[in-house]
Amino acid sequence: MHHSPAPLSLVFLFTALAGCGGSSQDTASGDVATSSDALTAQGEHGSAEPPMRGIHWARGQAGAHHGGGSSLMTLHGGNVLPSISVKAIFWGTTWGTYSGDKLTGLDSFYLGVGGSNYAGTTTEYAGENGVHVGTAVSYGGHLVDTSPAPSRAPATSVILNEVCKVIGTPPTANLYYPVYVDTPRGNANYCAWHSWGSCNGVPVEFGFFFSLDGDPGCDPQDTSGLHSQGLTALANVSGHEFSETTTDPRGASWFDSSGAENADKCAWTFGAPLVSFANGTQWKIQGNWSNVAYTARTGYLNLSGQPGCLAGR
Repeated sequence: MHHSPAPLSLVFLFTALAGCGGSSQDTASGDVATSSDALTAQGEHGSAEPPMRGIHWARGQAGAHHGGGSSLMTLHGGNVLPSISVKAIFWGTTWGTYSGDKLTGLDSFYLGVGGSNYAGTTTEYAGENGVHVGTAVSYGGHLVDTSPAPSRAPATSVILNEVCKVIGTPPTANLYYPVYVDTPRGNANYCAWHSWGSCNGVPVEFGFFFSLDGDPGCDPQDTSGLHSQGLTALANVSGHEFSETTTDPRGASWFDSSGAENADKCAWTFGAPLVSFANGTQWKIQGNWSNVAYTARTGYLNLSGQPGCLAGR
């Protein structure tokens, strides 16, 4: 589905946490302490620390997570997202004066992914209620928070706190909020992840993404020249987390015996030089795992030599 352009960006200047009540965090260090009923993890026995799922490991890290478990993914009792609404958040002091292509480029990414063949790589998966993942994507543009982002790898609750703070009350149920910080990856061994929780009792999904400029460990090595290296790297990991959010939004849907979700099983493998989206943009983006393709031996190989990845060309 092709959508009209996103609304104008809104710039939020925050100096204190609002909208999540009772939570405190040191955003400079990434330390967090949460004790609010407004911010709760889902499926974590009431813990205030949401789980980290779909970790997009940097190249050469945690190879066992790159599809090395059982071949087929199975449903673990949850549901999927038949459609998805997205609103991106850019967090950090440098976003206020940023003049590169990452904000506009990621807007184009999310505006174009809906209705694309890439989105169609996940539609075989249905939830416990029998409803399948769809290709409809509604993108609501992006928000910018120019307060300091964490200076190192944050806890998941730090990112959930940020989402609750920026989006206000009440948020739209089951909207996906990818959060892009201006913090380099440093010594962290991953590029991104996704999770879920709630803001004031309303369920939300969210993702976290380091700044990947000049980071070879998270670079898909696109030579097309269509985008900056930093945007290309973010787009690839954004596709990873987006796809897993649709097929395993709350950690109880589709993954294999090792816990690998559909994008995990095809991480750092590419079935096409570029993948075209519905709005005509093109991206170097990894494929997604298909049980159907694996069974028919029609998918391309993942890093464990298993056929089952679909490029979505």
